[in-house]
Amino acid sequence: MLLNNKLFDDLVNAFRTLPGVGKKTAERYALHILSSTEEQVKEFVEIIFRIRKQIKRCSLCQDFSDTEPCAICASSDRDSNLLCIVEKPSGVMAIERSGGYRGKYYVLNGLLSPLDGVGPEELGLSRLFTRVNSNNVKEVIIATSATSEGEATALYIAHQLKPLGVKVTRIAHGVPMGAGLELTDDYTLRQAIEGRKSLY
Repeated sequence: MLLNNKLFDDLVNAFRTLPGVGKKTAERYALHILSSTEEQVKEFVEIIFRIRKQIKRCSLCQDFSDTEPCAICASSDRDSNLLCIVEKPSGVMAIERSGGYRGKYYVLNGLLSPLDGVGPEELGLSRLFTRVNSNNVKEVIIATSATSEGEATALYIAHQLKPLGVKVTRIAHGVPMGAGLELTDDYTLRQAIEGRKSLY
């Protein structure tokens, strides 16, 4: 029986370290692993090790890549005058899927959070400012989340870039397509109103 079995619990807890995985999902994953053949488990583990070894952080933008520099940083088709700052690699993926951006990126891999010991150096902000200054960047788009940490990080970056004469913009936050106002939280609605734009 697996209930209260320490080995099984260790496997469940290992899966629970993954983002968005709760206890029930972790138990399903653990049971799936135990139900798989040793060969299937070995192949699964080897794929994780191989990919983890081959994919590193790009030295220019800090996004994950299997090339150095990454394909976006190396591309001459991308607008080098435009730099979008995101929190995590998932931000790059989301913006790229939208198909509406042709500039380059810088991934913070976190947000400023003094209480958690995350300051400008932990986020590599000095490298960001050097890149902006030396690469003749004309506009920086800050695409951090609409949280207190995201806003604080955006304001800090904007303040540091001001002496460089770079245009700094912030992505608009607002009501999702298809969502009614009555279902939208107060903060999102306020951001939507403040981030409004003219239709003509």
